[in-house]
Amino acid sequence: MQVYLVGGAVRDKLLERPVKDKDWVVVGASEADMLGKGFQQVGKDFPVFLHPKTQQEYALARTERKVGQGYAGFECDTSTNVTLEQDLLRRDLTVNAMAMDDNGNIIDPFNGQKDLKNRVLRHVSDAFEEDPLRVLRVARFAARYASYGFTIANETKALMANITQSGELSHLSPERVWVETAKSLLEDTPQVYFETLRECGALKVWFPELDCLWGIPNPAKWHPEIDTGIHSMMVLEQSVRVSNKLSVRFAALVHDLGKGLTPPEEWPSHRGHEKRGLAPINTLCERLKVPNDCRDLALLMSEFHSHVHHAFKLKAATINDFLDKCDVWRKPERFADLLLACTADARGRTGFEERPYPNADYIWQAYLLAKEVNVQEIVQAGYKGAEIKQQLRQKRIHAIAANVA
Repeated sequence: MQVYLVGGAVRDKLLERPVKDKDWVVVGASEADMLGKGFQQVGKDFPVFLHPKTQQEYALARTERKVGQGYAGFECDTSTNVTLEQDLLRRDLTVNAMAMDDNGNIIDPFNGQKDLKNRVLRHVSDAFEEDPLRVLRVARFAARYASYGFTIANETKALMANITQSGELSHLSPERVWVETAKSLLEDTPQVYFETLRECGALKVWFPELDCLWGIPNPAKWHPEIDTGIHSMMVLEQSVRVSNKLSVRFAALVHDLGKGLTPPEEWPSHRGHEKRGLAPINTLCERLKVPNDCRDLALLMSEFHSHVHHAFKLKAATINDFLDKCDVWRKPERFADLLLACTADARGRTGFEERPYPNADYIWQAYLLAKEVNVQEIVQAGYKGAEIKQQLRQKRIHAIAANVA
């Protein structure tokens, strides 16, 4: 029985990145051997065990054979005669197919260290095509390591395109697609994930509402980059600078989906795209099983980002009604996130990346002034029922007007 550190832990150790999770592979052991040593078995598709003390994951060395469609369509062999090299052969990328023994020696049968040095993400074998999830995983790795200078090997890109064309991507579960997407959104260069998926045709499969934005023009005066797809990627890139929240980054990503529904004869104008974007956002979120907090902020961002961009032109009453519709009184933190997403949108344009965005502070100050209105004083003044709501609105508008002035 031999134990090796494998996968991402070895890769990141060699890259001198922080190692967050350690995965181990066990060669020459059976399920009974592991259970006899006090390991706890988890995992449904193949035997994975938790160490009795560290709770780290230990998997029996295994081979895989494609027997069905999708991510789960594999038959595994975890017999004691499976070798370490056979286990590494089934992995996705050469940089993920390295192992380390107890003495720190690297086992690298597929030249992962060379690809690591050359900053290349390359598939281990043609068996790469058997697992459609690998299209998303490679795109995620591309997003994670883009800042290190990594690119995807052309032959690996070709296999990703083949998988997409085969229709296998549609057999993935929405939950798996969202997990990969959410992880990618939290990377330092999340736009690379979506650009990679688009390049191999996969974006159209799971994100058609986003994919269609490329080629749709915006007015050059406000969008020197012109293309709506490019703008969406620039906004996502800027969202990393303003927030590490998944909901903010997702809202930044999908804020302009309504422009995909603008009749071409109206281009480059997109009047009414804010509310038109609600339906495609809901459709996308339902398809991917997107969490409610991400969906809700995305809907607010779509409907109201132009309000924030035109903040200094809005009347006090309009600002108050906008605050009401955003339910800022009960959910101020979500509203603050909306303003962060709007900041990313404003800066996600060619030449606007470093410009100040006072609109967000202006709207937030209006909220703080309106918040100071004391509803108890209105009640104590003798107002009742609908009168209370009417008085509260008037006083808040008056308070906001002081800011507007």
